[in-house]
Amino acid sequence: MPTNKGRWTAIVASIFVGAIASTAWTSANAQTLDRIRQSSSLRLGYDADARPFSFKTEQGAPDGYAVALCNKIADSVKAELNLPQLNAEWVPLAGDARMRAIQDGIVDLVCGAEPVTLSRRQEVSFSIPIFPSGTGAVVSTSAPLALREVLEYGEPSSRPVWRGAPARTILEHKTFSSVAGTTSERWLSDKIKTFQLAATTTPVESYQQGIERVLDGQSAVLFGDMPLLMDAAARSDNSGNLIVLERHFTYEPLGLELARGDEDFRLSVDRALSQTYASDGFRTFFATWFGPPDEATVTFFRQTALPE
Repeated sequence: MPTNKGRWTAIVASIFVGAIASTAWTSANAQTLDRIRQSSSLRLGYDADARPFSFKTEQGAPDGYAVALCNKIADSVKAELNLPQLNAEWVPLAGDARMRAIQDGIVDLVCGAEPVTLSRRQEVSFSIPIFPSGTGAVVSTSAPLALREVLEYGEPSSRPVWRGAPARTILEHKTFSSVAGTTSERWLSDKIKTFQLAATTTPVESYQQGIERVLDGQSAVLFGDMPLLMDAAARSDNSGNLIVLERHFTYEPLGLELARGDEDFRLSVDRALSQTYASDGFRTFFATWFGPPDEATVTFFRQTALPE
């Protein structure tokens, strides 16, 4: 049986080990603001093919709505840390590199169009939302009216006389597309399985490829993040032959990714975003990328901005 001295020694050892583990965790998750203060640099990642949130201009510079927000964050952090100069280092990211950029310490902040999901929050943290996105759909102007009505309203305006659910009959044996690896792809796959539709899903590598499949009739519908769909359709040479449906099939607010456990940096990011949303010039700022915001969008940002 251990003596009192032995028990005391074990307790001290346990506390010592816990302190070492805590120190190791802190070292492994070095606080971003401390590193920025020492290096006078902020590492910002962006996707060069995610218009209008982030993209690369013809001159090779990063641009887009999320990029512009991150520039405002950089200005705010510079003022907060009282730095004479802050160098914003822009790092282009794509595919797996984008998904691992925060965990691997490549960047401090991912400035893109990333849906805030519970599964993703197991790996990274998020800022307050930067956009009220969700899954939308684009079809060709030559698509059957019944298909458009089923997608927008859940059923056709005139019920056919054949047996079975009208909506199901219209969706059967169609080919649907979505961008591989996105939440829209997972949502589409789940819906087809849930309703046991005899439909085909064909993933695409980009919104441009998906738009081309809709235009040439290979896919009946392209599903994806609504603002990215709208931008891709608007930039298409055949934009007049495309219809972006008004319906949001899901609600997926987008946020900026940063490291988990770094609350000081997250506070700085959220403060900069909140001040931007509450500023008099935010409507003009927003309109640069998406056109004038409607009242629902204005309300979203008013409610998202955090008070001091």
